[in-house]
Amino acid sequence: MQYLLAIYEDEAAYQSESAWTAIIAAHTALVGDMQTAGVLRGGAGLQPSASATSVRTRAGKVSLHDGPFAEVKEQLGGFYLIEVDDLDAAIAWAKRIPLAADGVVEVRATLPD
Repeated sequence: MQYLLAIYEDEAAYQSESAWTAIIAAHTALVGDMQTAGVLRGGAGLQPSASATSVRTRAGKVSLHDGPFAEVKEQLGGFYLIEVDDLDAAIAWAKRIPLAADGVVEVRATLPD
């Protein structure tokens, strides 16, 4: 089964070059482990939320807005798509995702084909 591991944290944690370099190194190591285990199906880091455009539909009308849809403390910073046997295995990988500060990794199964 495939699972999305969505990574949410405060973008401010990456203001320094050293913090950015450390988190990239930690994710590179994790990706290596996922590849070795044969579970990685995709993933990417995302540009800062200030670069986002939200497409909102209300009462059948579509409008565009700069930035994320909602003001939140933690922003979606990246994701992994993995394929594992069950939710417990997906959670085990989610627990290994490096975070520079407080954050959350949302684990969600994809819909069947």
